[in-house]
Amino acid sequence: MALENKEMREVYADLLLEYAAKDDRLVIVEADLMKAVKTTIFGQTYPERTINVGVAEANMICVAAGMAAMGKVPFTHTFTPFATRRCCDQVTLSVAYAGLHVKMVGSDPGVTAELNGGTHMSMEDVAIMRNIPNMLIFEPTDGVQLRKAFPQIIDHEGPVYMRLLRLQPVSVFSEDDEFTLGKAITLREGKDVAIIAYGIMVSEALEAAEILKNEGIDAAVINMHTIKPLDEETVLKAAKETGAIVTAENHSILNALGSAVAEFLAENYPTPMQRVGVRDHFGEVGKREFLMEKYGLKAADIVVAAKKAIEMKK
Repeated sequence: MALENKEMREVYADLLLEYAAKDDRLVIVEADLMKAVKTTIFGQTYPERTINVGVAEANMICVAAGMAAMGKVPFTHTFTPFATRRCCDQVTLSVAYAGLHVKMVGSDPGVTAELNGGTHMSMEDVAIMRNIPNMLIFEPTDGVQLRKAFPQIIDHEGPVYMRLLRLQPVSVFSEDDEFTLGKAITLREGKDVAIIAYGIMVSEALEAAEILKNEGIDAAVINMHTIKPLDEETVLKAAKETGAIVTAENHSILNALGSAVAEFLAENYPTPMQRVGVRDHFGEVGKREFLMEKYGLKAADIVVAAKKAIEMKK
């Protein structure tokens, strides 16, 4: 099956199997969600390299840290709020403070948790992980990007937090595209405003750029797939070339991509800027399209923000 026709969780499960066959250090530690992320086949293939701790996420992180200390490369998985809020202390001390190579996956980020509702819908997981020293935060846009980044995640010296859409994404990249963790990708050049996005917001940003083009506005689109460390060089280049910045994220506007870009620009190159994201609100039950409309995460919202940023240049 072509990657563009696969759910992201299928791509993830396939990658675990593929790299486990090459690297006997790779293990998984689960919190009773193996069916949800389709890692059951990994457990069947490598039962000795699979640990399901049950609904005990803090314990999952501690077990993974112990395995990493013994030379393994553990991947953990649960929903984003349980991967971050519920086990923040364990992630901070047992993993990051100890400098261990644990790869943590938070699935169904932001509004993509949909009908699981507010308890499973974290709008602050990136913010939590961004505050932890030496944490790399990555969110792939589609299956191609996930596949190309996966070996880099394994090889990265230190903890990684990956936000993973479980279902089928909008296909943005081709197999010819290459990616480097920490280095943003300019998908579209523009001179009037730059839209910086990640995850599901990349396709919304591209749609917004088309709408703006029809109105005579030339918008650049940048995929900032690695939220931390921020690709400051690309942000600075976009600010200098366009003079107006918009960030777009399926997350709170507080302490994630919008904050990171604003902080960097304020200290280095003050630039008119607008942030598109959830505004200080808890998650709730609802279908993805409804929630994106409610929280202002659609292409139309990015268009409004882009026009505001451009107007601020005057």
